Amino acid sequence: MPTTRETILAALHARLQSLAAVTLRDEVLPERIPAAGLIILRDGQPGEPEVTLSPLRYHYQHRAELEVVVQVGTGRASAFDTLIAAIGASLDADRTLGGLCDWVEPEAPASVDLPIDGAAALKAAVITVVLHYTTTGPLA
Repeated sequence: MPTTRETILAALHARLQSLAAVTLRDEVLPERIPAAGLIILRDGQPGEPEVTLSPLRYHYQHRAELEVVVQVGTGRASAFDTLIAAIGASLDADRTLGGLCDWVEPEAPASVDLPIDGAAALKAAVITVVLHYTTTGPLA
């Protein structure tokens, strides 16, 4: 049986699968970026939980990361902005991932341009997604 953490990360990955961009989980950056863009979900860190004792519960603010990349000649900024907006709309549609999570909160993207020798530059960003959830134990 998967842990609460894995169940929530799998649900987040599944939610992002509905977007036009290719969505991977914990993969290396491929040599070719799909025309619609690429999202790589990194599991991130659960951090130190707050603990309640009666009943015993561990309340996490898990920080997963989305690496978002587009490579388009002209209109790269527009394509990037469209993908970021689509991610936001997808997460806004269900902030609890079907009741698995207490709350899902994306942070603003930190974007950069990455030059590539002999090709159009990549526009990339890391979006931290804070997953608020509760478990019955640190390994549950």
